[in-house]
Amino acid sequence: MIQLIGIRSQCDIVIRQKFSITSKVLESKLKYINELVGDVLILSTCNRTEIYVDSNLEEKELINTVFCGMGWDYELVQYIFYIKDKHAIKHLMEVSCGFHSKILGEDQILGQIKTAYEAALKAKTIKGKLQRLFQNAVTCGKEFKHICESYKTPVSIPSIVAKEILNMNIRKYMIIGFGKMGQLLFKYLNNLHVEIIYIAVRDLSKIDDLYKKYGWARFIPFQDRKDYYGDVDCIVSCTSAPCKIISKVDLPCKKLTIFDLAVPEDVDKNVLTLDNVNLYDIDDISVIDEKNKIKRKQIMEKYKYILKKHIDEFVKWEKLYELSPEIQKVKEYGHEICEKRINTFKNKKYTKDNDILVKTMIESTARFYINRAIEVMKEEKLKGTEEECLRLINKIFCK
Repeated sequence: MIQLIGIRSQCDIVIRQKFSITSKVLESKLKYINELVGDVLILSTCNRTEIYVDSNLEEKELINTVFCGMGWDYELVQYIFYIKDKHAIKHLMEVSCGFHSKILGEDQILGQIKTAYEAALKAKTIKGKLQRLFQNAVTCGKEFKHICESYKTPVSIPSIVAKEILNMNIRKYMIIGFGKMGQLLFKYLNNLHVEIIYIAVRDLSKIDDLYKKYGWARFIPFQDRKDYYGDVDCIVSCTSAPCKIISKVDLPCKKLTIFDLAVPEDVDKNVLTLDNVNLYDIDDISVIDEKNKIKRKQIMEKYKYILKKHIDEFVKWEKLYELSPEIQKVKEYGHEICEKRINTFKNKKYTKDNDILVKTMIESTARFYINRAIEVMKEEKLKGTEEECLRLINKIFCK
């Protein structure tokens, strides 16, 4: 049964980060939960933690098992939601199209779903129904994005931050962390009038030469980042560090704007005691976007039929998938009958006329199944339940 445990969207960042899962521990968590409950995929982003499973465990037992396996404090159970079957399927399709993102319609979620799917494949914790569901979700997200032409107006946290930076007329920046979020921000800032931008990374050797062609961009070692705080007017931090990397004591005595795009947060809240620092976190950025949300929602609602189509397709596939064991039995039984006839032919082909032998073998095979059908009809007639039986037998054997 497809089931989902997720963090409520209304939770603020302080709660969400208690459920966050870093990429370093993702594979081990996937494998452990897989052993406990069955097939599993974990979708963990800066705004959500959702655990999708295909499991026979009931709701309460599943939640208890997952909390224990993830090492979460059970007192936080009040902040989760649980849904299953078609409700969970519908939720995932909506997520893939950006309906549940903090920034409505943002264009990063589809890539994050793909990354989560690839991680589950690598960890070998997904197959069957859950695998098919996520394949459908990715297809749904792609089709939705293409048909409603959301790609013409890309919306993401980095794009909103870049726009705010432009409005603030800031020219000197630092990006800490150069994963997908950092690279997207770099792309948007590239279109602005920049004097200097420092990009703090842990491994300079992994930086593509393509990024180094910009004269105003300078890559620096992560451990040296504090030496450059005094040279910039804005810091954007988007690492996957498990603990705070920016604190009050690190910052120079100058006007500074900081955007913290990380979950868990990169910036210690003690910086708010500094009069010269303006700090924005993920939740603040989503509020900034409220002005555009209504317009995007109207456009997205118009194309919701795409989600319904993919939901219906998966539900239909799922029903047929449940027949797989019975279908396999029928195939195996048919294979046994054929093998017997083939062996009979091999044993007798040199002793009898082959044309007569083949005719006899084919007729005997047909009689075998016809006689079985007649026996079943008689049994059901005596039970008084022949009507549905006759309908199915006629459908199978009659034109």
